[in-house]
Amino acid sequence: MGHSRPRQRRERIMPSVNIIGTGKVGRTLMALVAALPGTELRDVLSRSPASAAEAVAATSAGRAAATLAGMRPADLWVLSVPDDSIAKVAQALAEARGDAAAALHCSGFLPAQALEPLRAQGWAAASCHPVLSFADPQIAARQFPGTCCAIEGDAPAVALARRLVSDCGGVPFDVDPERKALYHAAAVFSNNFATVLQAVAREAWLEAGVPEEIAAELGRTLLSGTAESVGRLGPAAALTGPAARGDTDLMRLQEAAVTAWRPEAGALYAAMSRLARALKETGTALPGN
Repeated sequence: MGHSRPRQRRERIMPSVNIIGTGKVGRTLMALVAALPGTELRDVLSRSPASAAEAVAATSAGRAAATLAGMRPADLWVLSVPDDSIAKVAQALAEARGDAAAALHCSGFLPAQALEPLRAQGWAAASCHPVLSFADPQIAARQFPGTCCAIEGDAPAVALARRLVSDCGGVPFDVDPERKALYHAAAVFSNNFATVLQAVAREAWLEAGVPEEIAAELGRTLLSGTAESVGRLGPAAALTGPAARGDTDLMRLQEAAVTAWRPEAGALYAAMSRLARALKETGTALPGN
């Protein structure tokens, strides 16, 4: 009887990563990549050498580079720059490098096609948008596990992006590149506009004479409770308040009071009340025509 050979255990080859852009997203990604065993945060580039050096010092990993041409090769290049700079940086990177690898940008609005100058040089391109607030890189890095990340693009770059997201504890999912504008607008409604509404509520409380520290606490407790209820029950079941109850007299009087305070807030109150009522009655805030 022949002896079977012991199965060789295949080790996953982890990518080396270069990051261009050391803003809040870039610094968050630097911290996440640096913490991954076996993954090398290689070179980091920013608009100013001082900013890159500061980011590297804060992360205790990577090497600050002065130019695109001076960056060492890497398996994955991350363009963590503003949306209006992505195409320009991609063009500059294509012109500066003779080698080709995989690249991704972090825009939730633009598709991987924004990296077309690199594609033309044989690079694989992807976009990877973590659906997370990056107001503070340290907080964002701690909150990243469980974060959903929208990914699309060329298969080799998508595979690297999905692996990196998964290894950082995130949850990758596919997004249609032709509908990214609507996808990203949904994130704006869910996150950015929720923040604006918190500001309006706090200003209204202050105008009503509520002490500032109490107004801040009211916003915090209501927002955290709402987030938990929406996550557990869904928007329609979690909705409460006068619109959900159909209390039209109260809504009319309250809208008048808000309008007398700030007309633009009154218009916002009226619009949101209509959507809230539709949500409670039909299960969707935007019923079909």
